[in-house]
Amino acid sequence: MPEAVNNKELIPLEHYLELYKAADPVRMSERTLAAYDPDQRLFRVTFLEREYAVSWPDFEIRVLDHKDTYSPLLETNQAKILVIRFLLEGSMLESTGKDLTYREVPWGEVYYRQFSGRCLTRMAFSYGKRIPDFAGGMELLGAERISGADAAYAVSVFPGYTVKFLLWAGDEDFPPSAQILFSDNFAAAFHAEDLVVVSEIVLNALKVILQRKDK
Repeated sequence: MPEAVNNKELIPLEHYLELYKAADPVRMSERTLAAYDPDQRLFRVTFLEREYAVSWPDFEIRVLDHKDTYSPLLETNQAKILVIRFLLEGSMLESTGKDLTYREVPWGEVYYRQFSGRCLTRMAFSYGKRIPDFAGGMELLGAERISGADAAYAVSVFPGYTVKFLLWAGDEDFPPSAQILFSDNFAAAFHAEDLVVVSEIVLNALKVILQRKDK
């Protein structure tokens, strides 16, 4: 089921939809490298390991791949806003291969408390004692398993824009802990506040995938 209407997200979504309608689709395609078909007036957008056709100017969304997994762009306003903003404002920039902590992102120190509470603490205490669930959900999401923690996965948000989720289990002596790393091109294409949203979208998707898996 699509998420309940949330006025905090619905109002900015309506604002960005108006900007999207007025934007030049060819320029958006040139900046972001999202393929655009002018005859069908459709973008081909890869987001969170899924392929979508997104129409212009009305932003209707259709899943193109045949994966039987959760599609956040169909179901959440957070994801819709992020994708529209990427098309409107983003650029396809290559990473140097370096990962950044949130504190290393411009203005990350200012928003770190918000990021830590909404993302790091949530991830650590939701899954620190449920490592197999975390791993299984990430694999259903299409994430790539990597080294560096008790469970660690790399998620492609947009092509070339990768977020790494690292999780350490807790024990009698230490609480569980988490880290989230961003490929360094995020710093040039997104604001610090956006990276909180990016992380939340992935964690929300993980939660929904696990809930549906258990039914």
